[in-house]
Amino acid sequence: MKRRLEQYFQFRELQTNWRTEILAGATTFVTMAYIIFVNPAILHETGMPLTAVVAATCVCAALGSLMMGIVARYPIALAPGMGLNAYFTYTVVKGMGVPWETALGAVFLSGIAFLILTAFGLRQMIVASIPVELYAAVAVGIGLFIALIGLHNSGIITASKETLVTMGNLRNPNTLLAIFGLVRWQPQSYSFTDITATAFHLNIRGALSYGLVEIVFVFLFVDLFDNIGTLVAVGKKARLFNEANRIPRMNQIFYCDAAATVIGSLAGTSTVTSYVESAAGVAAGGRSGITAIVTGILFLMALFVAPVVGAIPSAATAPALIVVGSLMIAHATEIPWTNPVIAIPAFLTIITIPLTFSIANGLAFGFTAYTILKIARGEFRSVHWLVYVLTALFIARFLYLGS
Repeated sequence: MKRRLEQYFQFRELQTNWRTEILAGATTFVTMAYIIFVNPAILHETGMPLTAVVAATCVCAALGSLMMGIVARYPIALAPGMGLNAYFTYTVVKGMGVPWETALGAVFLSGIAFLILTAFGLRQMIVASIPVELYAAVAVGIGLFIALIGLHNSGIITASKETLVTMGNLRNPNTLLAIFGLVRWQPQSYSFTDITATAFHLNIRGALSYGLVEIVFVFLFVDLFDNIGTLVAVGKKARLFNEANRIPRMNQIFYCDAAATVIGSLAGTSTVTSYVESAAGVAAGGRSGITAIVTGILFLMALFVAPVVGAIPSAATAPALIVVGSLMIAHATEIPWTNPVIAIPAFLTIITIPLTFSIANGLAFGFTAYTILKIARGEFRSVHWLVYVLTALFIARFLYLGS
């Protein structure tokens, strides 16, 4: 059985072993553990029961990661996405006055749309149409993004009205925690049965009757490009790309991501997506699906030992995020900086991912700049037709966000 598992997960081809994979899975989990409490804290503002969302978060992260590990066999963990949960809470529910049950219905519809797009091969075409030169830029941008999160979580940098960001208080306990690893204890009790307060409470008919096509599109659009960005970054770090610069088993990856979103809406949480923190596990040596499986198992266990997981504050994982971010910067050497048609889109991609706190925004700026420069130089025939379609969608998105 052990030998068959090693063959299935390609241990020999990937030059990995059980010890490395298990350690990598644990590393990914530790860097993602904050979502168990951050996601419920955000969604609770919609009126959703806190303990129910904690249970839903653990269950969805566990099932999504297990699916990714078993079916797609990649070291990519999934959980309810940051940013998408904020859009769910502050824009859809609180801003537009949509009931949280109806908003969950919109998440469900976006997940079904994902499955349809994957079945027709459109998501695969989008990935294939991304200019190869931008792959490395996405990886670097996400590296800066991860490092920024780590620096902020550690308290080394903080917000400032005058200069946007500034040096934090290095004597702050949170900052010292990142340095010395002290741990706070905040016991709370959670039960799996709490999930019944949100599970299957989604209102699909309400989502359709509200005419929430715009909301479904935003969930779909942001998740799509966050997923692609994470896939590219983790794939680069784990050396998953083949000779044709493509990732094998792409369909399985997209099906797992779409299925996880559907499961999340049924359980009672916002969109589930691939997590960029998976790069931490890859940096620890994770190469196969065992990494994601271990992360999934730990999320399932976290449901029963949530107080212990809650004792791991974000500052404790900040150093790992900073180190992983620094390692991903190495991909900047793959960008031909002397070619402005590539260098300018690459730079815009790199800089806008951390500064707008969005992988999707970085891709949008890079795509748009790449297309415009290609047209300006008369090289429009060398651009994939789908790139033009996506660029038009990105421009429409900019106009929508700016309105």
